[in-house]
Amino acid sequence: MEIKVIESTKNRLKFELTGKTHTLANVLSKELWNDDDVSVAGYTVEHPMTGNASLLVETHKGDAKKAVIAALGRLKKQNKEFVALVKKLK
Repeated sequence: MEIKVIESTKNRLKFELTGKTHTLANVLSKELWNDDDVSVAGYTVEHPMTGNASLLVETHKGDAKKAVIAALGRLKKQNKEFVALVKKLK
């Protein structure tokens, strides 16, 4: 996966995930909404053949990049918890 930064300021980050479409972009944008400092979190896939999702994150205060990193950390923790639960299945 490659990340291409389209726009980056303290409170706004727009980037493209090369080769990734709805799966990662959707879960990340939904998790970003759990952050009270995030005012905008969403993504688009311009064309299904390109396979690239563009994400936009804006914050009221704080750093947009740090908000994305924090959201990814929360998702990683949830993923580990889910794997542990699946391993316990009979």
